[in-house]
Amino acid sequence: MIAVVTFSQCKKSNDADYENSLNGDLEDTSSAIAAISPDKTGSGTIDFSRVSPDGGFSYQIKSAPLLLGDSPEQPKISKMRIFEDGKELGPAHTNHQEIRNLGKGRFSHWLTSLYISASDNTDPRTNGRKYTYSYGIDAPTVTPPTTEVPPTTTPPTTTDGIIGYAMVGGSTTGGKGGSTVTVTSLSALKTAISGSTASIVQVSGRITGTGYLMVGSNKTIIGLSGSSLEGVALTVSGQSNVIIKNMTIRNVVGYSNITITEGAHHVWVDHCTLSSDRTKGWDYYDGLLDVGRKANYVTLSWNKLHDNHIPLLIGFGDTSTIDAQYLNVTVYKNYFYNVSERQPSVRFGHVHVFNNYFKASSGYSIASRMGAVVRTDNNYFESANAPIRTDVGPTPGYISGAATNYYKNSGQNVITTSASSWVPTYEYKSQLIAATDVATVVANGAGAK
Repeated sequence: MIAVVTFSQCKKSNDADYENSLNGDLEDTSSAIAAISPDKTGSGTIDFSRVSPDGGFSYQIKSAPLLLGDSPEQPKISKMRIFEDGKELGPAHTNHQEIRNLGKGRFSHWLTSLYISASDNTDPRTNGRKYTYSYGIDAPTVTPPTTEVPPTTTPPTTTDGIIGYAMVGGSTTGGKGGSTVTVTSLSALKTAISGSTASIVQVSGRITGTGYLMVGSNKTIIGLSGSSLEGVALTVSGQSNVIIKNMTIRNVVGYSNITITEGAHHVWVDHCTLSSDRTKGWDYYDGLLDVGRKANYVTLSWNKLHDNHIPLLIGFGDTSTIDAQYLNVTVYKNYFYNVSERQPSVRFGHVHVFNNYFKASSGYSIASRMGAVVRTDNNYFESANAPIRTDVGPTPGYISGAATNYYKNSGQNVITTSASSWVPTYEYKSQLIAATDVATVVANGAGAK
């Protein structure tokens, strides 16, 4: 016996939408999802010729009325799973406005309808991909395509201590397997980090200069004990598989100390100390660490960012809407102190901020703006004027996990949007420390050694 699937017009945007859906007319046509058994398990292929746009990146799929969908009373009861060319989409149970505005594989099985978005925000009716579903069972067996699709599933096991997005959609190994060279001058450093040949570049002594150096793919740049880069920035532009570790970079004029941009991906910045000063006003120095313009799969960990007005920016402009498909960034166990704001400020992206120590922020600490989605876990805010805000800029963003943080002698959060349901798909909880322990652990462990 097979259950026949019907359509409905229910949405999850807010309670008003829900009430309207109960009072509205139901549309009963041929199903886009079929072959669901009466015991409420099954799998199959979605017929996208019977799918309609729902606004933005969202598409409405007609689900089965016999299946148990999410509801105001049980917002995460559905067992629906959606797959794009064999790779699971998610997160499930997402607020419908986030599906419309942000997309990137989010979906919701709400009451008797399904709302989904493609992994890259293309039109799933015409992008040539196969969409399948399962309900209450393991994933159906589907042969993945030969072309690469950005993954949204749990990444492979991390290596070399990397956690987070630098290990999603591939791995970040830097110059592993390449030759090792030690440099002591600006010209030698510039040569050593150029090109795409795998190499490990060790920086020795104090190197001074102005401007910035371009970092090529497949590089590991490691600062040896006592080394520093003075007045010179590092820029990863359009390159991939880069590790910058144990570097002390300070007092760069005209550029951020480290910039990751123009589609650069799989970049890990770890145990670096980045600084300038706040005595020359807001316009003399730029930020310390910036990620934007289609950069993706970035992890920033155990860094010390201090004495700067705008240390960490993710997303470079309010008009860069393409970044909603990129800017997957993990920010963990970093130490921010004697700074003003942007720790980080996020536009459009999906950013996971956990176990960071924010001390003496004169402005806001974390800002989510232009539809960005920021998940916070077990951070420690001390003497922070405004720990978390969503009201910076013309369009607010979304926050989740604010209640997990520890706030000491700090102001109030200003969160103007409903809580996001997004959580990163990679494993991190085994490395998560209690919020009250963060100040001691991170202050003692962050920065170049």
